[in-house]
Amino acid sequence: MKILMVCLGNICRSPLAHGIMAHMVREAGLDWEIDSAGTGDWHVGHAPDHRSIAVAKTNGIDISEQRAQFFVPDLFEKYDRIFVMDRNNYKDVLALSTSEEHSGKVSLFLDDDIVPDPYYDSDQFEPVFRMIEARCKILIDELNR
Repeated sequence: MKILMVCLGNICRSPLAHGIMAHMVREAGLDWEIDSAGTGDWHVGHAPDHRSIAVAKTNGIDISEQRAQFFVPDLFEKYDRIFVMDRNNYKDVLALSTSEEHSGKVSLFLDDDIVPDPYYDSDQFEPVFRMIEARCKILIDELNR
């Protein structure tokens, strides 16, 4: 299973989802590939936001080596599932899809809800971490069936 997590800049939410999911997948002994990308290109090559790194580290996960990448159409071929953090990301990713097969790989990370962007509110990093962590547990169970 190859999974891509997507948010706007690939420095807050999707790196957390990438790190949390990769950590849980390793603990479960699954041979899955997890990565992340952003629909905006202004942070390409940068490490995650220092607050994302800090909240992950506090919870025993190191995401400091991740580097932001820009979502490009080629990623549809590389990944089995693409999870996006909010509806704008969903629309942006689907706009790059050229087939039903590709668009069928894309879904909101939280089914019918969004993962709030903590970028402008430092107090939201811990709640966002917990939200992503809870969903990753569910996704691993669902996708491992």
